[in-house]
Amino acid sequence: MSARPASLSPLRALPWCAALALCAAAPLARAASITSCTVTVSGVAFGTYTPMQSSALAMNGTINIACTGITGRSSLTIDLSTGASNIYPTRTLVSGSSTLNYNLYLDPGYTQVWGNGTGGSVEGGAKINNGHRNATLTIYGAIGAGQDPPPGSYADMIEVSVNY
Repeated sequence: MSARPASLSPLRALPWCAALALCAAAPLARAASITSCTVTVSGVAFGTYTPMQSSALAMNGTINIACTGITGRSSLTIDLSTGASNIYPTRTLVSGSSTLNYNLYLDPGYTQVWGNGTGGSVEGGAKINNGHRNATLTIYGAIGAGQDPPPGSYADMIEVSVNY
């Protein structure tokens, strides 16, 4: 069963900053295995990006899933949308007509682009059961080095979907 995407708030950044705010809270239900789940997301807030900096700007966020009424074991998959770019290989933060390339990753080595399993991306996953009703996943975000965007507030909006 696929749950509806969680609600997200708009993303905002201060001048010369880039931010990715993922905020989600949505009840999910599945008969027999899970009564409900609540999803809470702490977004990736990149802070200040210095034009032409020599290394990537990396920050983390989290996805917290708390479920009730669990019988047995259940596997969850957690998908992230493409955002404004509509592609997974390079997501974009947007300020007017200007963009700043970034991506979200499932691993701390920044090698697995977190998406929905298509376009070169992978799905996140978690297991829950009677003894482990909560799952916390880290979102690893990075803005690529060597970009020269004009000053502005750069933002993107990502949908988080929990499937079980």
